[in-house]
Amino acid sequence: MARICVIRAWYFPVDERINREVDALLRDGHEVDLICARKPGQPAVERSGRLTVHRLPIARKRGGVLRYAFEFIAFQLAATLHAAVLHVQRRYAVVQVNSLPDWLVFAAVVPKLLGARVVLDLHECMPEYGATKYHLGPRHPLVAALGLVERACVGFADQVITCTDQMKELFVERGAPADKIAVVLNSFDEERLGSERYHGVPPSDGPFTLVCHGTLDPNFGIDLVIRAVALLKDRIPDLQLRIYGDGPQRPELEALRSRLGVSDRVTLSKGFIPIDELLARIAEAHAGVVAIRRDSFRDRTHCNKMYDLMAMRRPVIISRTRAVQEYFGEECFALFRSEDVEDLASAIVRVHDDPTLREELVRRATEVSEPYRWVHQREEYLAAIRSVLPAPREVAAASSIVAAAEEP
Repeated sequence: MARICVIRAWYFPVDERINREVDALLRDGHEVDLICARKPGQPAVERSGRLTVHRLPIARKRGGVLRYAFEFIAFQLAATLHAAVLHVQRRYAVVQVNSLPDWLVFAAVVPKLLGARVVLDLHECMPEYGATKYHLGPRHPLVAALGLVERACVGFADQVITCTDQMKELFVERGAPADKIAVVLNSFDEERLGSERYHGVPPSDGPFTLVCHGTLDPNFGIDLVIRAVALLKDRIPDLQLRIYGDGPQRPELEALRSRLGVSDRVTLSKGFIPIDELLARIAEAHAGVVAIRRDSFRDRTHCNKMYDLMAMRRPVIISRTRAVQEYFGEECFALFRSEDVEDLASAIVRVHDDPTLREELVRRATEVSEPYRWVHQREEYLAAIRSVLPAPREVAAASSIVAAAEEP
């Protein structure tokens, strides 16, 4: 098959999106080189079968604008050089670059000039992402500049992959050709992670347990869930909230649960936990909460946590967003108005009080999400990759060139 390079400014194997895609490429018979960030303690180069991981010595740290700028620029330069050197040695058929940022796609400039096709896996609308992250108006010069950069990135790529129809619609409105953009949902890889091992009903004789997991960031509204638990401490005396993850909001969340008098009801893990342990903890919960704050960016995306909970057959209590409603309607989840703590509390009460509703939510979500499962989305992803692969004769010719160059 083909040699493919994947570039992502995050850690491997921490990033489930990269795990899914690399696994799909390997299953399809390709050789994969992955260029990514290096976490302290990880090897610079790691080989496993047809996968080689090249980790650049740039650690990711959450911080302000200057820290983000430094990380993005440093990784951009290092990845561009590394991809160029590797391409001369390996002659990639395809270089896939995963946002964020979207301009990381230009790290593939040398391979593209030398004949490789470029795929941009674009999971963020950068103008909307920048506007919401830094509280900027839609007409701010930085937001306008991000729009220009986005168009240049889409134009540079031979194929674009995004994660919802609503995001594709936005890119097309801004001038991208519709036939250049494939939609691949961020669904859960049930086969690789073996989620069926954890399916079952949580114990009926213990506390009623809610679970939140992932990055502790204000955008994901975990503070709203803690406030809702505080509102319900008399209405549902056995209510417990388990939070698994880490992030910049941890000190605020710890202070909030103490201030509201719910430290005995809200538990935070000491950090991120291994995926097997996380799945087991989700399986012990009665329901999961995804309280994302609705804005111009998240209105068009799906939160990965939602797919995790559906794969684990747990009812989902989630904020209303356009993308959620247009894909799933009103009957798959217990929906509530974003940032409305009282409406969130009402949704929790409905799910708590009605075991039949919990079963129906799981049944309906499982039914509607069948085409969204990774076993199907994987084929959409591979179809996007295959659409830019050169003909077999061209691949064989490129392989001969590499083999000749490697001869003494």
